[in-house]
Amino acid sequence: MKTKTWIGLSLAGIALTLGAVQTLQAQSVKRVILQRTDLSVPGREVVQGVAELEPGGATGRHTHPGEEVAYVLEGTLTLEVDGSPPKTYKAGEYFVVPAGTVHNGKNASGGAVKVLGTWIVEKGKPLASPAS
Repeated sequence: MKTKTWIGLSLAGIALTLGAVQTLQAQSVKRVILQRTDLSVPGREVVQGVAELEPGGATGRHTHPGEEVAYVLEGTLTLEVDGSPPKTYKAGEYFVVPAGTVHNGKNASGGAVKVLGTWIVEKGKPLASPAS
């Protein structure tokens, strides 16, 4: 693939990702996408990033077009998943959210919460979509 084409596709992917999480960022969440790459499974890609929630912050109810595998790097996070009681995760713990499941992460600590997220998603779809 030519370098210009690769750069164009990479920039388009970043723009889609940023647009998809713009609504969520407005709710005291800072997200930095670290990498995004195709998988060997056709039509699937992996996206990895770090989300930081301010004290009292929340992601807002949302879904992903694939699984989310997350690891709490710092602080304490309360995860609300529709149909399940809220669970609290501390630094060093992980959780998995199934594809299409409505969920909301809340900062349950006095300081910042940092979470490393890995999403295995359908390529070309927004990384996150707000839930009603």
